[in-house]
Amino acid sequence: MGMIEDMADELARDVLKAIEVTGDEELLSVITKVLAESSQTAEEAFLTAFRVRRANAKARALLMDKLQRFKAAKAGGATAKPDRAPPGTNEA
Repeated sequence: MGMIEDMADELARDVLKAIEVTGDEELLSVITKVLAESSQTAEEAFLTAFRVRRANAKARALLMDKLQRFKAAKAGGATAKPDRAPPGTNEA
């Protein structure tokens, strides 16, 4: 990554941590506004880093939940079914 992306990513990580600690989702808007007032490039890089990190966290949480459910079902003796048919199959 370049300097701008590195700085934006570091800020995105810090804002995500602050939101997690405080529960204040408005922080995103406030930080974005400050960046937009001084640098559109910094604003865009920050928003990209923030969205990518948040999406990744949500996807990881979903994956962990699916794996835990699968393990629980398997440990309980049930046959765990996937939510969807694997790609390339005709099952609905």
